[in-house]
Amino acid sequence: MIDELTARAGLPPDATLAEVIEAVRSMPYGRPAERSARGALAEWRGTCSSKHALLAAALAERWPETEPQLVHRVYRCTPAGAERAFGPAAAAAVPAAGLWDVHRYLTIRHGGERVVIDVTFPTGPSWDGAGSMPIACADGTDHPAGSDPDTDKRALEAAHCDPAVREPFIAALATPPATPPVTPPIAPPDSAPTSTPAPSINSFTI
Repeated sequence: MIDELTARAGLPPDATLAEVIEAVRSMPYGRPAERSARGALAEWRGTCSSKHALLAAALAERWPETEPQLVHRVYRCTPAGAERAFGPAAAAAVPAAGLWDVHRYLTIRHGGERVVIDVTFPTGPSWDGAGSMPIACADGTDHPAGSDPDTDKRALEAAHCDPAVREPFIAALATPPATPPVTPPIAPPDSAPTSTPAPSINSFTI
């Protein structure tokens, strides 16, 4: 998959780790018809799920020493937080009481520690080649994915999310904001995330 990715992105065969991460980050945000790494590569667009699945597969193939680990975060989004982070179109799709979502990101081993890689939005910051990137959602409960990440994510969505509320929000995220959104700050992890107890309904204010 790495060869297909570098060719599609116009990168040289010996592209660096940072260049490959940047190529996937730069892909437009939007759900591909086939909701998979292959679908994102074919249509050159993806959501947090398909873009990070694509990047994880590419890194495992070219740089296995990075030990890419997909992570799912259950978090609560409010209209005010959505407007700050994603823009007015996304905020308009969030009910006044907020909604629950499951966000996928990636961690890799780099420089002797695990760092966060989040390439969800092309409007987000590029990786500096050293430290953690901001996670494109509020604080929440992190669940490292197992051998079947998509099944893991669907199970979390079924347990926490209302599809009738969540789907319009996901669709609205594909509408570019008039101005770049404010990226929520994070505290980079010192090690791989672990599953923690489910948060209370008022825990998050994004």
